Amino acid sequence: MKLTKSARSKIPTSKFAGPNRSFPVNDKDHAKAALMDINSAPASARPKIRAKAKGLLSGIK
Repeated sequence: MKLTKSARSKIPTSKFAGPNRSFPVNDKDHAKAALMDINSAPASARPKIRAKAKGLLSGIK
């Protein structure tokens, strides 16, 4: 589940939910991790992270 620097750099920006390419949600494991760690994100970014992660988990892209 841990991304290497090289693997992370290959993920399109559209597959990140947080500011500055934080909170990758490129797959279900990372979407779940984003939801578990959402409290470490700025409060203003949390709705976007939550929506993007839940969207991926429910099959919405």
